[in-house]
Amino acid sequence: MYKKSRSEGFGPEVKRRIMLGSFVLSSGYYDAYYLKALKTKALIKKAFDEAFSKYDVILGPAAPTTAPRLGESLSDPLKMYLGDIYTISVNLAGLPGLSVPFGTDEKGLPIGVQLIADCFQEKNILRAGFAVEQSRTYEMPFLAAKAMKEKEEK
Repeated sequence: MYKKSRSEGFGPEVKRRIMLGSFVLSSGYYDAYYLKALKTKALIKKAFDEAFSKYDVILGPAAPTTAPRLGESLSDPLKMYLGDIYTISVNLAGLPGLSVPFGTDEKGLPIGVQLIADCFQEKNILRAGFAVEQSRTYEMPFLAAKAMKEKEEK
């Protein structure tokens, strides 16, 4: 059951990340990677704590690029990892974050931003997220508009 649930229940990307995590936590690499990662995590949390002594919410990009076309990034795992790069620090610091749409690029692909708040301040990012949504005119992504048009034509 264990083998079947792990092989059928997880996709290739999840399996890749599990294997990478298992490798890093193996005895020969614990000191080299894990302890350094814990120290880095503490530095990241400290930087956020300093920022939240001055600000209630931080607004930043959700990804380094706009969204890829469907299925485009699946063939390049490194590109997929880099797509998460701006959200990793929030997770490492244990902070609440919220990603919201913020428009589209010249190709009609969605652009996202993330809102970050201090620990237990979810209400701040929910309010800020609502304000961002209210300040923007909704722009349906190109692919969604195309799909709706095709459905209407049938």
